[in-house]
Amino acid sequence: MQPAYYEDFNEIKKKIWLMLEDAITNRGSQFRIPTFICGDKSDFDGRIIVLRKSDQKNNIVQFHSDIRSDKIEKLKKNSKAAMLFYDKEEKIQVRLKVECVINHDNDITKESWSKTQHISRKCYLVDHGPGTESDTPTSGLKPELDNFEFTMEQSEVGYKNFTVIQCKIKSIEWLYLAAKGHRRAKFNLETNKDTWLIP
Repeated sequence: MQPAYYEDFNEIKKKIWLMLEDAITNRGSQFRIPTFICGDKSDFDGRIIVLRKSDQKNNIVQFHSDIRSDKIEKLKKNSKAAMLFYDKEEKIQVRLKVECVINHDNDITKESWSKTQHISRKCYLVDHGPGTESDTPTSGLKPELDNFEFTMEQSEVGYKNFTVIQCKIKSIEWLYLAAKGHRRAKFNLETNKDTWLIP
């Protein structure tokens, strides 16, 4: 028996947003850590990010970053990016084309930072930005920080490096792998056009 979303645009969209929403709180969700790809014609790359928010009403997903990360400079030059999700149990792949907004030291970052746990704040306490060259293998943290010997209050210094990347979804492409026959669809959120594609 095929699922309700096998050949129904509305059910597919419902399933996509359920999976994105679940990924925010469910650490076991395979949609929690998509690949984020950005850059320009001569310099682009991908990395795994952690999905932090899903907002269906505004067609936005978001994640956190360090303002010193090289992807920030890439996004300043070209705000268009792509996100790739795959759940091997569900046999569902979702590809998003997005337009990114970099939030730094504003109401959006303040709200997200207030919800960021002790364990996650450690990432923003490194002296030098992600990707900085080092003479030795290192986490980039002082030993006391590496061992979580800091309070939430002491972690506040990391806020200056904390960034929220909001990704406005322009289009969604869906692929469902099924023994009976794969199904693929595209949803253009700018024109509200839904299209079937050959898998």
